Order: sequence, then structure tokens, then C-alpha cells
Amino acid sequence: MSNRTIWRIVFFGAISIIGILAFQMYWFLRAWDFKDQEFHQRVHIALINVAREIARFNKSELPSYDLVKKLNSHYYVVNVNDAIDAGALEFYLRKEFEAVSLTTDFEYAIYDCSSDQMVYGNYVSFHNEGSVNPQAGNLPKYDQFLYYFGVRFPGRTTHIMENMPGTLIFSAILLITILFFVYSLSIILRQKRLSELQKDFINNMTHEFKTPISTIRISADVLMKDPLIRKEERLLRYATIIGEQNQRLNHQVEKVLQLARIEKGSLRIHPEPLDLHELLGQVVSGVQVKVQELGGQLRMELNALRTRIQADPLHLSNVIANLLDNAVKYCREVPVITIQTRNIPQGVQLTIHDQGIGIPAADQPRIFGKFYRVSTGNVHDVKGFGLGLYYVRTVCQTHGWDIDLRSEEGQYTAITITIPLS
Repeated sequence: MSNRTIWRIVFFGAISIIGILAFQMYWFLRAWDFKDQEFHQRVHIALINVAREIARFNKSELPSYDLVKKLNSHYYVVNVNDAIDAGALEFYLRKEFEAVSLTTDFEYAIYDCSSDQMVYGNYVSFHNEGSVNPQAGNLPKYDQFLYYFGVRFPGRTTHIMENMPGTLIFSAILLITILFFVYSLSIILRQKRLSELQKDFINNMTHEFKTPISTIRISADVLMKDPLIRKEERLLRYATIIGEQNQRLNHQVEKVLQLARIEKGSLRIHPEPLDLHELLGQVVSGVQVKVQELGGQLRMELNALRTRIQADPLHLSNVIANLLDNAVKYCREVPVITIQTRNIPQGVQLTIHDQGIGIPAADQPRIFGKFYRVSTGNVHDVKGFGLGLYYVRTVCQTHGWDIDLRSEEGQYTAITITIPLS
């Protein structure tokens, strides 16, 4: 995943989170405001009814205006214009609050005009009888009334929250989702950093290998050309082994470097007109000798009549060489390989068919993955990093070619590349 893609995910993810939070906050505040108004209306109705009950109890008249005054979100004062009996007040408060289904805890106090003080009445709980509010104290006075009582609801916030279960549940789910997204994003960024460190390490390491590999190749060439060495069959064989293994090591290092370029998005192709059959002849000539040494066959069935294509000759040569190399490595006893070309309406198809060990059906969807290798059971002489087919697929995708795999375990493997004509 490129840095640009990572930052796009971060940007759009942040925008999405901000949008979702803003939307959720809007609906939460709307729900809170609705429940708060509902709470106020219930309290207002109940307190008016209490005032009327007190007036009937005292056989007095209520004021014509300013009967109930809300001093803050938790505290109300009620003007009754007459002396108040504390026992009757608590009874009527309980009765009227229950009538409007308002069963949250409250406390009340009665104003004593003779002492100019609020006389604390009681803390009333509908759920825990005898409970005491640890923060209970004097309730504030109100200078505009002469005979009044005050009621405070210390549990108003809790009461409103308890009446918003759906909103709270969805808010909690949203919060968990956002936290999970942020956690996932942090994991992605951390893995990206580790991946960058790994790629830089591999890239630097493989470049460091190039110098000793070049030195060994030159030394091996000098040894194999030395007349004294050529006279000694044993020494010549050792020098040849050094050259072959050095070439194999160089080939693996090149694969790793190609992978590093692909991962950094620096794999560049330079298509040019070329003849597919001519290129096949150049690549196959080197593989033909190896196949013959193993006692195998390499058949050419070049049936295509139109073979002019646009391709990067270096990368296409590497693709063909990788496919042929796999066909040789994964043979059963001796390699039997067929290279076919044919024209189709879309262009020309190149197929490399072998009669090797095949690929299990379960492994076929992942065979072009990076570092993926099919288990070869007891076969331990098949070496590699699992980069060959990943490179093949990447080159085909970069050119815009289609690649198709057909295989049957224990029978054959056929890989077909469809290339448009130039």
C-alpha cells in the first residue's frame, strides 16, 4: 500500500469520523433537549397541582401569576401566598410527582419569613426509603416571593440519561466503532513503517551483495580460463561450480531487487515494437541446453502468424525465463515443456505448458502472491523466494496483459499470457 493511499485513508477516515461525531452529537443534543423539556413540563404540572392542593388545605387563594419559577435546571420555587404545613407538602409532592410518572429523588425546603431562612424539609427517594443525599444542604432563597417552598432534583441528569437508553446505546456503539477504527489505523501505520524498514533493509542488503557477487564472477571466469586450471579436471569442476552458484545467487538477488522496485512503485516499462517469436528464440536458446542436460524435451509450437507486439524486451524476457525456470524445477522426473503461440481476435497468446507436478486446486488462487510457495512435500531441492510468479503477474499487469493459469495436480501446469498486437 503506497504512502498516498495511506494518507488518503487517514484523511477520509478523519473526515468521516468528524462527520459521524457531529451527526451523533446533533441527535444526542436533540434527544437531550426533548427529554429535558419533558422533565420540566412534568415538574411544572406537578408543582402547580401541589400548589393547588396546599391552597385547598389552607383554604386560601393562589397568586394569579408567577406560580412556579424555575431558578435553574435543578431547582424550582412555588409561590403559595400562605403558610405551608411541611407534612402536607411532602405528601402532596409525592402524590403529584407519582401522578406524572416522575419518580426521581428530590429534596424540598420551606421559606420562613420570620427568620428569613429556608427551612430544610427532607430528602425524598422513591426507590431507597430512608436514603440521605450526601450533598443535601440549604436551598437558595428567592426574594420575589413571601410564602413559598423550593424543590430541587439532584438526580435530574441521571433521570434524563436513564430515559435515553436507545441514544446512549447507539452512542456507545459509535464510540467503540471509532476507537476500533483509530486502533486499526494505528496498526496500519505501524505495519507500514515496519514494511518500509524491511524494504529498505532488503534493498540495501541486496545492493551490498552486488559487489562481492561481481568480484566472485570475475574471479571464477579467470579461474576457468586459466590453462593450469583447465588441465586439472577437479579444479575446473570446482571453478565451474563457483561460477554456476554465483550466477544463481545473482539471479536471486536480482529477483529481490525487482521486488523492491515493484513495492516502491518504481517498476518502469519501456515498450517497443518487437517480434515475439524472435524474442522467444533468444530466451529459449539458454534454457534448451539445461533441458537437454536433464534428458528432457523443449518443444516449440509457434502457430501464430502475426507476432508484432509492443512490450518491454527486458521484462518480457524475464517473464518467459521465470516461467521456463519453474517448468524445469517442478518437473516429475525429466522436464517436458511445450511453448505455444497462436493468434486470437484480441492479439496473440503465449502458453508455456509443462508435464510436471502441477499445482493443487487450493493453492491456485494464491499462486501469484508475493512470497507464496506451494509445498513440495518431500522434494527439498526446489529453492526460491516465491517471487517469480509475483513478478510475472506484476509485469503483465503493468503492460495491461491478461494472464491465466490452468493446472492439475500431478499432471500439468499451463500459463497463458494474452498480448495485444501492435
